[in-house]
Amino acid sequence: MDTKGLRRKANCWWEIPQNGDMRVPAYLFASQMLIEDMDEKVREQITNVACLPGIVKAAMAMPDAHWGYGFPIGGVAAFDPDHGGIISVGGVGYDISCGVRTMLTGLTREEVQGKIETLMDALFYRVPSGVGSEGKIRLTPDKLDEVLVGGAQWAVSLGYGTPEDLDHIEENGRLDGADPSCVSDKAKKRQYRQVGTLGSGNHYLEVQYIETIYEPETASAMGLKENDIIVAIHCGSRALGHQIGTDYIQELAKAAKKYNIPIRERELVCAPIRSPEGERYFKAMACGVNCALANRQVIAHLVRQVFAEIFPKAELKTLYDVSHNTCKIEEHEVNGVKKRLYVHRKGATRAFGPGRPELPEALRDIGQPVLIGGTMGTCSYILIGSEQGEALAWGSACHGAGRAMSRRAAIKKWKGSKIIADLAHRGIIVRTASYRGAAEEAPDAYKDVTEVVNATHEAGLARKVARVRPLGCIKG
Repeated sequence: MDTKGLRRKANCWWEIPQNGDMRVPAYLFASQMLIEDMDEKVREQITNVACLPGIVKAAMAMPDAHWGYGFPIGGVAAFDPDHGGIISVGGVGYDISCGVRTMLTGLTREEVQGKIETLMDALFYRVPSGVGSEGKIRLTPDKLDEVLVGGAQWAVSLGYGTPEDLDHIEENGRLDGADPSCVSDKAKKRQYRQVGTLGSGNHYLEVQYIETIYEPETASAMGLKENDIIVAIHCGSRALGHQIGTDYIQELAKAAKKYNIPIRERELVCAPIRSPEGERYFKAMACGVNCALANRQVIAHLVRQVFAEIFPKAELKTLYDVSHNTCKIEEHEVNGVKKRLYVHRKGATRAFGPGRPELPEALRDIGQPVLIGGTMGTCSYILIGSEQGEALAWGSACHGAGRAMSRRAAIKKWKGSKIIADLAHRGIIVRTASYRGAAEEAPDAYKDVTEVVNATHEAGLARKVARVRPLGCIKG
């Protein structure tokens, strides 16, 4: 991205000043290197978001931002329902509530290293992955509606996990406001056999070890120690979420015309929050969130079963489960007054600081864990939310490395079989349902996650707590 026209406000914080049709300025959080490498389309898209009705303070792009549908991936925007605020499919994304759950195991790297291949084979067998993958749970229409309303709480009620898990999941495992009647039959039919499955694309199940601790006191409060083994689960609402997005793109396109909402890009179709169309989309989106939370809960249960068989002394506890693609009703301070805003995070992670009532009691004094996935060949990070980040960006942070190359370009450049062999030579065991998928997810197809996380840290959005590296990874 050309930095001409950008105003540097602080370290890793840039501004596109309000001009033309923009109702607010746009913020870009990035280092000099990341901003220069950022797609010019990000500037265009985040400027367009800044023109939407009811937007508060600024349209924002996180350090991993890249071109997306409507909003850039890595886009954040909050809308005030009392001042004509809107809700947008493009501000949530198609993989509704795609997110990461990190689990502590109580094991060390030395205890797991010698059995890593056996462990990855067992996990690959037990947790279905790949395009169109199906699990053992078979749902009737009525039972699926229970999933869409109950989320992870539904899964726990059936024995998939423990009540303690729910304390460490956003929204305690269930987003209020879900109404299955707002979800199409087509979307539901696509989900009857997909609860408890990983899917494809950038989703993964990874066995990691903690390599570096940056904040010892915070890490200790989170239960993290160097060389500990943790497990990360990254997936979302599968076909149901995608179909909800497809259905409501059409419905909100009609609404945008009906309510004469000025949009500068057709992919930004939206509806007023307080309109029948806007309310229906929020209720359907909440169903997608709950579907994803149930999905990760069931997968976590399957992971526990595998570990219990291979490492009987292992005790897997949920550190945290956080979503990336959501619209949440949250209370934030606006000009000294507490307001309930509709915060869109598309490829961005909630990162609340200490004291927020939404956080589990065990973590409330330190803040919310922020789980940042890298690539299967590099590293990932655990951060902690901050009060500074709440004031600056509605308590939001990056969500991963962010793609630097399209999937099509990646499969032209790399062969999946060679990537897997190279990673095995480095001691990283990969199991995948598709060599093509492995090529699409080549580590070099992504930005430098360390650069992204450092920019997030330097901007004050969230603070680094630990760096983790993969021992084994399952890809769809």
